Amino acid sequence: MTGKIDWYDEFVDFDYTPAKDDLISLYYFEPAKGISAREAAGRIASESSAGTWTTLHRLPERVEKIKARAFELDGSYVKVAYPIDLWEPGNAPQLLSGIAGNIFGMKALRNLRLIDASLPAGYIKSFKGPGHGVSGIRSLLKVEKRPVTGAVPKPKIGFSAAEHAEVAFETWMGGFDLVKDDENLTSTSFNRFEDRAERMAKLRDRAEKETGEQKDALLNITGETKEMIRKAKLLHDSGWRFAMIDVVTCGTAAVQTLSEECGDLGLAIHAHRAMHAAFDRNPKHGISMYFLAKLMRLIGVDEIHVGTAVGKLVGSKKDVVQIADMLRASSVDDKNMLSQDWGKIKPVLPVSSGGLHPGLIPIVMDILGNDCTLLVSGGIHGHPNGTRAGAKAAIQAIEASMEGIDLKEYARNHKELKQALDKWEYFKPK
Repeated sequence: MTGKIDWYDEFVDFDYTPAKDDLISLYYFEPAKGISAREAAGRIASESSAGTWTTLHRLPERVEKIKARAFELDGSYVKVAYPIDLWEPGNAPQLLSGIAGNIFGMKALRNLRLIDASLPAGYIKSFKGPGHGVSGIRSLLKVEKRPVTGAVPKPKIGFSAAEHAEVAFETWMGGFDLVKDDENLTSTSFNRFEDRAERMAKLRDRAEKETGEQKDALLNITGETKEMIRKAKLLHDSGWRFAMIDVVTCGTAAVQTLSEECGDLGLAIHAHRAMHAAFDRNPKHGISMYFLAKLMRLIGVDEIHVGTAVGKLVGSKKDVVQIADMLRASSVDDKNMLSQDWGKIKPVLPVSSGGLHPGLIPIVMDILGNDCTLLVSGGIHGHPNGTRAGAKAAIQAIEASMEGIDLKEYARNHKELKQALDKWEYFKPK
């Protein structure tokens, strides 16, 4: 290396054939002014593995074996191969520190986006994945074929614990399976977590007795890790079978810990993706929702929000379908993404939420199929006859979709659905 200042070029090898146990990452990138595509690719591979900004006086021979290699360049896209020895088994934070760490702060890159990463079989085996998965959730709720249904009491924050529980009861009595806290409701002065969990448990038992159906809730335990463990145990002791976590704000380490704890308690994890758009909304920079969802499947959530394509939140139909298919498949062979064999990792139930109402349900079901959770919140609570009627209208829309009947035709003999269509018809929120 005598006479050289940097050695980024040594992390580029277009003749390299990835080993079977290499971890492969796919990036979109835009070099800064004065930096070539090849130079930028070298910086990505270097900074995310064994490199540094200058040549070194002493370099272990091992580095040649373990360094990452940018091995395929296609316009603004580059694939980087990482030898398995770079990664600590079962350590999701370390994975992010590598393939999504310092590289995002490099001045040589104007934009950088981690699109996907293909995880080798040996690495995947160090993670347990979901405890319940799709079939486990269906078994818990005794829902065989239709989508699982749920709703957030709206407004998302503002109810007392007693008021929240009453809205929950009306939701369950309308036929819904789940009632969900929203991302910013944990424990407040006017709606303490313990009070909410206890009051809702009593009304859950009453709703189950009166309907003969399984009822549950997605109560938000998001917080400091030890506090989340305490709240998870409280949920278990109150007869709940789910726990909700804001997985992006809590971080992968906390989610891994709670996956273990909830697994011991028999609780399924509902993953809310609050803050995801800070990473994935810019198509040229950040981390894709596809990879975030993949990472959450790896570390053990049972269901996660993926978008609607027609509701109020960002996410195209293509994006939503790609994410949902990746979450539910045993292996992925998508020409626009990297291949992935999930081995023994269970599938995850995709969750559609954000601006849904009965008029949009057939569209979402056409996009996602029946293996999903539909969260219809404002779209039931805003029903002209209230929450119970709104939930009935949503269930009727699901029935119509599964039977292949047009909503307006089905509404002729289902008054709750007709009232919902009279208000919203097929309106798509913005």
